[in-house]
Amino acid sequence: MGTKQLKPVLFGYGLTTRAIARQLGEGCIFFDDKCNEPYTDDKGNRIYPSSMFDPDKSQLEVTTPSLKPDHPLLQKAKHVLSEYDYFLGNKPLLCPPTVPIIQNTDDGDVRTQHPAMEASRERKTPFTIWISGTNGKTTTTQMLTHLLEKRGAVSGGNIGTPLAELDPDAPLWVLETSSFTLHHTQTASPNIYLLLPITPDHLDWHGTPEAYEADKLKPLITMKEGELALVPKGLNLPRTHAYVVEYDSNDFLCRYFDLDAAQLNYKGAFLQDALLSLAITRVLFDETDYTLLNTFKRDSHRQEEIYDSRNRLWVNDSKATNLDAAIQAVKGYSDQYIHLILGGDDKGVDLTPLFELLQPLKLTLYSIGANSEKLKALSGQFNIDLKEAVTLDNAVRLIDKVHTQKSVALLSPAAASFDQFKSYRHRGETFVSLVNAL
Repeated sequence: MGTKQLKPVLFGYGLTTRAIARQLGEGCIFFDDKCNEPYTDDKGNRIYPSSMFDPDKSQLEVTTPSLKPDHPLLQKAKHVLSEYDYFLGNKPLLCPPTVPIIQNTDDGDVRTQHPAMEASRERKTPFTIWISGTNGKTTTTQMLTHLLEKRGAVSGGNIGTPLAELDPDAPLWVLETSSFTLHHTQTASPNIYLLLPITPDHLDWHGTPEAYEADKLKPLITMKEGELALVPKGLNLPRTHAYVVEYDSNDFLCRYFDLDAAQLNYKGAFLQDALLSLAITRVLFDETDYTLLNTFKRDSHRQEEIYDSRNRLWVNDSKATNLDAAIQAVKGYSDQYIHLILGGDDKGVDLTPLFELLQPLKLTLYSIGANSEKLKALSGQFNIDLKEAVTLDNAVRLIDKVHTQKSVALLSPAAASFDQFKSYRHRGETFVSLVNAL
């Protein structure tokens, strides 16, 4: 699993790189922007200011995913790898070109396991499924891991567990994969790549929507024949040897993978997450366990419904940190009057598609956070009622005065939280506390 004979220099003193240091027995060298003077931590690692990095004294570097491409460390480094390259780079061909990825159900041949799974086991490398997209990748990663846990699957990556902390003997790694990681990854690629729908995001990092899309599609470039890429229809696909299935609707997924959406207790974006998860289990093991998937419990802060003491509905969708997530949430409650809390750090994204959706609906907006002026301008352009709440507690207070049992109060900010909160979790927990205190 990667070339680990040489102890790498680590860029960024973060979750990913500290996990690598622990696996290597500590005593590693870090370069970090937040470090002003060199120091040694309690594990014997040496941390230096980023400005002190000398590329001529380094033979291998591993970067934390969040460093922007134009960061001086990355510009100077000569041998930089992503976390994925370090652990999964230069993987062998796992599936012979003659083996089809999709079972031919017409010939009566029942395949219980995809051949690449057996090849992976023989080579003692994990079979990897990468899941990316603008919205829903955490939920889909969790759903798929829930379905595959009985087969030894573990999940990690952007979901919170670095690859260094995953069980190397687990037969299946389900990896939530960010666009940052994909940008930095050059040699590693998945055995199955599941890309959820994408809309422009992190443009302050990627620069343009085209660059963001290209990074999301990057795994296809190094995938091999017989490996599945399940991607939304209409994207500018690169040349690839992978077996590509392009989907454009839930109906397509049901027809193509012989799934029955009526057996699932999900709606909206969650239904598509569930169908995509079942598509993977259908491909790998020819199974669709609807009952098991219906027992899956979603994380907090994702369309989490709360009723106050007056039986009024408040929805904590703090994890809606991007445009598409907020659009999906609004669609789910569009048959009610919506008191919608928007705002924060929108990362430079054009919010016009959201306001086009909001214009015909019955709602009031409550703006909070750093992009309040932008929200005010868009509300004027689309003739949408806006209250400048500024802060989350003030938004809840304003909504409390007019909210009824027939309306819904929805926190779906379409923005990151760091302008006013520590994280989307902190924002969501604050929202829930404010509601419970009414």
